[in-house]
Amino acid sequence: MSLVAAELERRGIPTVVLQLLRLVTEKVRPPRALFVPFPHGYPLQAPHAPSAQRAVLEAALRLFELDVAQGPLIVDYEP
Repeated sequence: MSLVAAELERRGIPTVVLQLLRLVTEKVRPPRALFVPFPHGYPLQAPHAPSAQRAVLEAALRLFELDVAQGPLIVDYEP
């Protein structure tokens, strides 16, 4: 997804990637990435936990407010 995000950004479409593996995020360097420390398959945290999932999505959407002109952003999710 990170490579797709980079291409979409080059075409003028802003993106945010939820990333479970920090090493991958650092290697691929998508324009905006929210590193989430959850188990694989659960990028929005636990199933059936709408308030926790909403918090992750809100954190991801806040990345659109940050400037990526200086390079890719990797932000750690803080629950």
